[in-house]
Amino acid sequence: DVAIIPLPDMAKKKHITKYLMETANSLGIERPKVSFLAPSEQLLPKVISSVEAKELAELGAAGEFGEGYFGGPLAFDVSIDKESADIKGLKGEVVGDADCILFPNLDAGNLFFKTVTKFAGGQVAAMVKGTTAPCVLTSRGDSSQTKLYSIALACLNAK
Repeated sequence: DVAIIPLPDMAKKKHITKYLMETANSLGIERPKVSFLAPSEQLLPKVISSVEAKELAELGAAGEFGEGYFGGPLAFDVSIDKESADIKGLKGEVVGDADCILFPNLDAGNLFFKTVTKFAGGQVAAMVKGTTAPCVLTSRGDSSQTKLYSIALACLNAK
């Protein structure tokens, strides 16, 4: 979604969170663990991604997004790495074990995507939700495997 909505506001982030939940469910994850990213797991009042991540996590805990676990603000390392979370003394269902990660904007999401694929050799899938049918959205520079995974993910999410 960040390729379509470069700087989502809170209303858009709520929709994107629901799409993340639906996508996780389509992959067999019944209670997704969603991390709302910010530069730090500390609430930084002057950093909008931090403030919005806290608000989104609170909305998730209140049931707005359905059955799942929600954490934020969380830095990327503590979202996916238990050791980092342990070192920082963080606990919770999401820390160190996120299934879904909501990036705050296009810059953060694109940098992550390109770093994983180009530096780490990762294979990923990309699609757009919120349309009448999932749309495959890949970069011209993506591998054929990433394109195949994107098509497969979109097929799993077609209704």
